[in-house]
Amino acid sequence: MRITVRDIQKMKEDREPIVMLTAYDATSARLSEAAGVPMLLVGDTLGMVIQGHEVPIPVTLDHIIYHASIVTRVTNKALVVGDMPFMSYHVSVEQALTNAGRLVQESGVSAIKMEGGESLAETINRVVDAGIPVIGHIGLMPQSVYKVGGFRVQGRDLETAQQLLRDAQAVQEAGAFAIVLESVPALLARLITERLHIPTIGIGAGADCDGQVQVFHDILGLFEEFVPRHTKQYA
Repeated sequence: MRITVRDIQKMKEDREPIVMLTAYDATSARLSEAAGVPMLLVGDTLGMVIQGHEVPIPVTLDHIIYHASIVTRVTNKALVVGDMPFMSYHVSVEQALTNAGRLVQESGVSAIKMEGGESLAETINRVVDAGIPVIGHIGLMPQSVYKVGGFRVQGRDLETAQQLLRDAQAVQEAGAFAIVLESVPALLARLITERLHIPTIGIGAGADCDGQVQVFHDILGLFEEFVPRHTKQYA
């Protein structure tokens, strides 16, 4: 039986560290589940580590559905999350509902992930109301890499830090069951984690989040084009 969103939330309540890894194919999915990883993300990072792009922008919904179908096919315990790729949920709430439904129905994932804070709250709320669990994602949002001028830490000044606090609260109130904090100063990530009752999953956000997510290829030294400073290579 698969781990559920409630199981993930209980891990925060029990102060049990939450581990999340990306998986894009049968091998990475099987190895991760065998290691006991409770949550697998079929992320749009596949655009870089699998497809060879410099950014995740070229990844399409069909790409995510294809890879997510593989991951759900070869696993039976981990909660599998599918990334909603660039421009698959930005045009309208109706577009987001349609594409989120496709991702769940056609790939078998148990939840989806979307990037955005206050401006995305209505969309998250509608998708959750439709019965689809959502993980939020704030801080550095790779789908906005062109807008922010690269992969930069977010929330370093008072104004942007306050906005991230508002974003986190809005995502929680919209119904997301967890939230990814990417490239956020450790003290800010700790404050957000303390304020929210939903789990925070950090990546480059310090050690005080409720969990951590890493890219499978990064921690095994399989992708050398760009190695994040927050990544520990185990092999």
